[in-house]
Amino acid sequence: MMPGMNPKQMQKMMQKMGMKQEEIPADQVIIISGKKKIVFDNPSVQSVDMMGQETFQLSGEYRIEDMATKADINEDDVKTVMEQTKVSEDKARKAIEDADGDLAEAIMKLSE
Repeated sequence: MMPGMNPKQMQKMMQKMGMKQEEIPADQVIIISGKKKIVFDNPSVQSVDMMGQETFQLSGEYRIEDMATKADINEDDVKTVMEQTKVSEDKARKAIEDADGDLAEAIMKLSE
């Protein structure tokens, strides 16, 4: 808002310019970026539609969390790596974990 301007006048002016602003009730907003999660609890979220282009404005207190990136490893994957590299189950499982679930990479590293 512009200081000293009546909120109703501001709304009318925005409508004349083709802008529509709306408060969006939200309990939580989560932004996932790479290996981080940015979490806003009880945020203030505004939607602004200007001539068909919708944008969002987000404000409030937030926290940053690291995302666990442990790969899901199933028994078939472990058996495949074991067969291809002739290693123990423990070594195959560890190689898959170290390769973030990428079987080809795990096999290549164990074959070196």
